[in-house]
Amino acid sequence: ELHNHLLPCFFKQTTGIDCPGCGLQRAFLELINGNFIQSLELFPALIPLIFMFLFAFAHILLNFRHGAKIILYLFISNLLIIHIAYFLKHFIEIKGVKTLLSQAQGLINH
Repeated sequence: ELHNHLLPCFFKQTTGIDCPGCGLQRAFLELINGNFIQSLELFPALIPLIFMFLFAFAHILLNFRHGAKIILYLFISNLLIIHIAYFLKHFIEIKGVKTLLSQAQGLINH
């Protein structure tokens, strides 16, 4: 089973905190096993990253007219997805899902 052969994250081993790339390997394994939703939950930028690299490879072969600009926009979009997902993941971990749910329940009851 491939799950037993994943590379460890040096940043997480050193700091105990997930890095922005944590989850990428597990997301890829879920994707190749057909678990699309689980893949998105683990690393939302995986599919856009794959698309960006495929487009870049096609651009190298076919030299699209605006290919470099499109690759730049895809790169920026991927960076945004990665960083927003990272922020949300840590915001939810810090606040705690139970705390957020109890606050929401308190607002509903008032």
